[in-house]
Amino acid sequence: MPGIRYDQRVLVLVEVRGEQRDWDEAERVFDQQGWPVVAEFARGEGPSRGVLREGASARLYSVEVRFFGARNRRTERAAAWRVERLAREAGLEMYARRCELVDRDREQLTGWRAHTVAHRPPRGPDPRTLTPMARWRRAAVVSRARVSERRGYRDTGMVVTGTASEARRLSRMDLPGGSAPGAATDVRPVSGRERRHIVPRREEDGLRRVYRVVAWLLAMTFCAVLARQQSGVRVWVWAGVATLCFVGGARLAYGMFAAGGRVASLLMCGVVAGYFLAVSLGADMGDDRGWTPVQMLSVFAVTATVGGIWLLVRQWTWGEWLAWAAPLAFTAVVSFVVASGSVLHALYADSLGVTPDDLDVPGIWQAASALKLLSLLSYALFVPALWGIAKHVHAPFVSPVERLGVPLYVLAQVTVVVVCGLGALDSAREAVEDFRTAAVRKTAPPSYFGVEPEWTCVEPTVPAAKLGSRGGVLKPERPYLSFGEAGGTVSLWDELAGTALQMHAEQVRLVPAADGRVRCAFSYARVLKGD
Repeated sequence: MPGIRYDQRVLVLVEVRGEQRDWDEAERVFDQQGWPVVAEFARGEGPSRGVLREGASARLYSVEVRFFGARNRRTERAAAWRVERLAREAGLEMYARRCELVDRDREQLTGWRAHTVAHRPPRGPDPRTLTPMARWRRAAVVSRARVSERRGYRDTGMVVTGTASEARRLSRMDLPGGSAPGAATDVRPVSGRERRHIVPRREEDGLRRVYRVVAWLLAMTFCAVLARQQSGVRVWVWAGVATLCFVGGARLAYGMFAAGGRVASLLMCGVVAGYFLAVSLGADMGDDRGWTPVQMLSVFAVTATVGGIWLLVRQWTWGEWLAWAAPLAFTAVVSFVVASGSVLHALYADSLGVTPDDLDVPGIWQAASALKLLSLLSYALFVPALWGIAKHVHAPFVSPVERLGVPLYVLAQVTVVVVCGLGALDSAREAVEDFRTAAVRKTAPPSYFGVEPEWTCVEPTVPAAKLGSRGGVLKPERPYLSFGEAGGTVSLWDELAGTALQMHAEQVRLVPAADGRVRCAFSYARVLKGD
């Protein structure tokens, strides 16, 4: 069926039991899934004669099951799972009797360019019969001819692929509708050196080997980082493990080619390993400490999350994206950003006995707090990412016929979301603890997403009897931590009482103080005199 994408193709012998309408329904659902039917025959007839007992109520279909996922030892079993799921959804009695992987990995053929040979000197007499000067002149002519060929001066524009002998014969073949180059052509490799002795593996197999080499080198880098953080014997232990990881990656890189490319692959493996070590140990960043193991694990987690989400969503069709996934994701993200702009500020303000409106946080800082909250909740993507990786490698607990997979996924997702929510609470709680610590020590408190508390001397502009305050009584002789003015109200923090103190902005004047140890010089006598 056009438009259906897949990674693997498995030829499955499917037995459908029932009557003619059941067989027609099976053919219909096969077509809906985009699974071509290669052959069909009655049970006990055709290829199954002498293998299975004859049965008038059963029919066999040779179906090519196509699906996403990696190629490993569970690929054939994954095809059987999909047949079982289809049987359950369609309400048919179907069984996967045999599964065989269809290997269609593409071979990496060497590319060649055709060139003329008319410029080559004609075959002359035996060089042993020539004088030294004649042999030198002939060698110079042959050398110039070879240089012009290698530099592409004699190319005809034709490109062929295959082995050296196949490429030469293809370049001289008379192609219907094309020119007739004849025997006056030869070929040169596109990649520079002739690769007749280099036997590359197939494309997908080579890509899988590259992934494994990179995994070994990343493990080596992590062990090297651990070795740098250790001391004594443990340094040599982790350094030895890192060396073993490099040897494992080098062996895989060495085995990617049968002959001529082994040295180049080893050199490339060494260059990549050196780059990983330079970045992780800080040699190219001027950092004496380099990365820490926690930072390395964070990078691995982020990479795994991105890759797992991609493996999960790549199975969705464009119709599914346009129909519900993209609008739902866009609406959820936008509405969450708009609604959560003050969530962290609300948690922060509630712990100090004020409201977010009393803090008067600029909009850009509300957006920054929303991004912070989204970054905390982004860890909830780790579970679907692991689910996507498990589906890609055909893990048994995420098989389409496993009934406990979805409840386990929901339970894990809820757990991670709760943990991420607690992380958001911890962010505001830590900020409040830092604020209270600074208030006790009379030092400058830290800011929190646009909230800039500072030490201030509060000078009333009205007599004490007319000064209206909520949450306590103002003592002008000592400084307070002020959250600023918002909505005509000044919000202060009374460390002695452990509560917030609020009053009308027109009744006080705020004078910045160096810290909480100064003594504010204020007298009500000046207020009574009208100063």
